[in-house]
This record gives sequence, structure tokens and C-alpha cells, in this order.
Amino acid sequence: MELAQLAQVGTAGAPPNLAPLAAGLAIGLGSLGPALGVGMGVSKAMEAIGRNPEASGTLFLPMIIGLAFAEAIAIYALIIAFLLFGR
Repeated sequence: MELAQLAQVGTAGAPPNLAPLAAGLAIGLGSLGPALGVGMGVSKAMEAIGRNPEASGTLFLPMIIGLAFAEAIAIYALIIAFLLFGR
């Protein structure tokens, strides 16, 4: 096809819009890591408190800080998904 013929085709030959798929994959895969991190972090903290109940005060603050960092990664993935879907 020549350039003139391609110009007449218009949007019929345009690739499909994959932005919604990319946004879905971004939030899906981007939240998988933080979800596993939160699950394993809380699991190990509860296991440690079960073995040594006196240590619950010293485990609480680092656990909450670690959970906040994991959730921040999920929020970054959500922002990326919004940016991709807005295109």
C-alpha cells in the first residue's frame, strides 16, 4: 500500500486500544507483591507473639511500619493504573 491509500483507510487499520488491559495488569500484578508481603508479615508477627507474648509491644511498631511500606507500593501501582487508563 502506498501512503495515499493508507491515509484513506483512516482508523480501520488502527491497533486496538490496550490501555484498559495495561491498567488492569498494572494494578493486578502491582498489588500481588504487597498482598503477599502483608500476609507474610502479619503471619510472622502473630507467630512471634504466639511464641513470646511479652514481645508484642516491641513487634507492633515495626510490623505497622512494614505494612505501611507494603501498602505504599500498592498505592503506587494504583496510580500507574490510573495514568495508563487515562491515556
